[in-house]
Amino acid sequence: QVQLVESGGRLVQAGGSLRLSCAASGRTFSTYAMGWFRQAPGKEREFVASINWTGGRTYYADSVKGRFTISRDNAKNTVSLQMNSLKSEDTAVYYCAARQYVATTLQTDYNYWGQGTQVTVSS
Repeated sequence: QVQLVESGGRLVQAGGSLRLSCAASGRTFSTYAMGWFRQAPGKEREFVASINWTGGRTYYADSVKGRFTISRDNAKNTVSLQMNSLKSEDTAVYYCAARQYVATTLQTDYNYWGQGTQVTVSS
């Protein structure tokens, strides 16, 4: 069982940066792949980024490639999402998710989810 708690969401101006964090409980965090997903108002939840259990492989949605960076610290049981050059279309609730070992881009592959953190980008 893994419990996930996101933090770091807030109101930010377009062009600005924000760093989201996800703290995971449990001793087996290092065996979990982690993903970030987001849901904008009136839209379905979509994939943002994911990282495998070793941190050696990452995946990004085309819409955030080059602007967002996912990373993890297995010693601290955390995964982070550094978001730069934010746009109004990045406004959404951001969710952290976990699954064993291999990172994917499909939300249905992830077993554990956090409650989400709100990111609002003003233009």
